[in-house]
Amino acid sequence: MRSAPPPLLPILRSQVAGDLLALLFLHPDQEYSLSDAARMIHSSVNAVQHEASRLTQAGIVRDRRHGNLRLIRAAADSLLARPLTDLLAVTYGPLPVMTELLQCVEGVEDAYIYGSWAARYQGEPGPVPADVDVLVVGSPAMDDLDETAERAQVRLRRPVNIRRMKPGTWHDPDPADPFLLSVRTRPLVKLSVREGGYDSGSGEAPA
Repeated sequence: MRSAPPPLLPILRSQVAGDLLALLFLHPDQEYSLSDAARMIHSSVNAVQHEASRLTQAGIVRDRRHGNLRLIRAAADSLLARPLTDLLAVTYGPLPVMTELLQCVEGVEDAYIYGSWAARYQGEPGPVPADVDVLVVGSPAMDDLDETAERAQVRLRRPVNIRRMKPGTWHDPDPADPFLLSVRTRPLVKLSVREGGYDSGSGEAPA
């Protein structure tokens, strides 16, 4: 049975397609092997290969061989490149953009996207979220986080809200804290800021 289209961008056929296109078009100067792309978006190589072949045939993605590797990149010269990049920035963009930016911030131990964007990514129907809510666990300087939020807003074309939390508060939460209760029991998308990729999960965050 064919899976339902992803709520973030229902015109796409799969979540893997959205994640792969966002990775490629929001980093148009880079190319990736199939295994690197699969690792970055936490998908299987077979799924990435299938989507890459389909998108290459459509002229949306370019590929080339380098030894035994098949390298793929965005077709930046395509007539679809600019509007597709804009569309991906406001739908799937928060994952690759926030992962990339937070990797450069000292003191970040973990990071999560929560709120309506995470809910859409996890499959809850609804309109495209108007903003992006990010929770950072660690001890980064707030000035660095504010600068990161500003840079992300430019690239994602919407407000980005970053909230900092101490590791002890996150891992040993106060059960009476309504914010923590809401965040930990609703969909979360964990950004693998120390691994160069991103992951997702819903429900209560791991302690």
